[in-house]
Amino acid sequence: MRGLLDANICILLLIGETPALTARVAECDAGDLAMSTVAFAEVALGSRGGKAPPLNVLEAFVEQIPLVPFDDAAARAYSKLPFRRGSFDRLIAAHAISLGLPLVTANEKDFADIEGLRVENWTR
Repeated sequence: MRGLLDANICILLLIGETPALTARVAECDAGDLAMSTVAFAEVALGSRGGKAPPLNVLEAFVEQIPLVPFDDAAARAYSKLPFRRGSFDRLIAAHAISLGLPLVTANEKDFADIEGLRVENWTR
């Protein structure tokens, strides 16, 4: 795998308003990218609340981009991170660390204080 997609990147891909991101993803081979089940939960929660993308579009997306289950290694990595209440970001970051993958995100600032996390912003 080449990268773990943050929830905001998945949303940007699905609404199709970021040409640089779309181009970068198009360069990837099948299996290069994955989505954490935590990121899926975050996007699905928004979809069920009426935000983009619609749930059926999200479901079609995960047929192309595999979901990676949050497991015990991710839970252990999470326990070592600086705590921030009410944030899916810490769980997603821990998941990327446990997998040894960079986190592809447009919100670099949200992850700046997490030691050992490699962050890539493909929207530029």
